[in-house]
Order: sequence, then C-alpha cells, then structure tokens
Amino acid sequence: MITMTEKAATHVARYLERRGKGVGLRLGVKTTGCSGLAYKLEYVDELLPEDQVFESHGIKVIVDPKSLPYIDGTELDFAREGLNEGFKFNNPNVRDECGCGESFRV
Repeated sequence: MITMTEKAATHVARYLERRGKGVGLRLGVKTTGCSGLAYKLEYVDELLPEDQVFESHGIKVIVDPKSLPYIDGTELDFAREGLNEGFKFNNPNVRDECGCGESFRV
C-alpha cells in the first residue's frame, strides 16, 4: 500500500488542476545512482491494465507491479525547506541511502 500525506495530496491536486488533465501520480523506481535504485514520479493521463492503484486523500497513486515490492508501505510527503520544496519518501523498505539522498537500496 502507498499513502500520501495531506500536504502531498494537496500539491498533486493543484498540479493536476493546472494541467487540466490527469488521473493521478505514478510512483516507481528505476535502477540508477550510487545505491542502486531511485524514485521516479510522473503524472498519469491513462491507467495501464497492470497498474496497481492506491487512493489517499482523494488522489490516486499509481504503481507498476515491478516497482511495488521496493516501495510497498511508502508514505509520500511534500515539504518546503527554505527555498527548496519537493517530495519526501518515507519508505520502510530502505536499508541504505547514498550520501546525496538521490538513491537507495532495499
């Protein structure tokens, strides 16, 4: 199961409204970085038959079946720190992260 905080859901809802289309946010992983895996996010206009769909605060989070074992149980948050803002991933499966925070290992 994938969840979002209310802040993250509000941010995604605003963005989808500005885009004028979209059914939700896709969360997945890709092989890259110092530690092996990195998160990838993209807005989704059409669901694929194999997609796993989770809903949190009225927003759909879409995950492909290959990514789900690495991110199952993750909570997606949105935070502002000084001049920077972005998504934060609270993933209980992470065993190690690289120093720059861009990649992780499960």
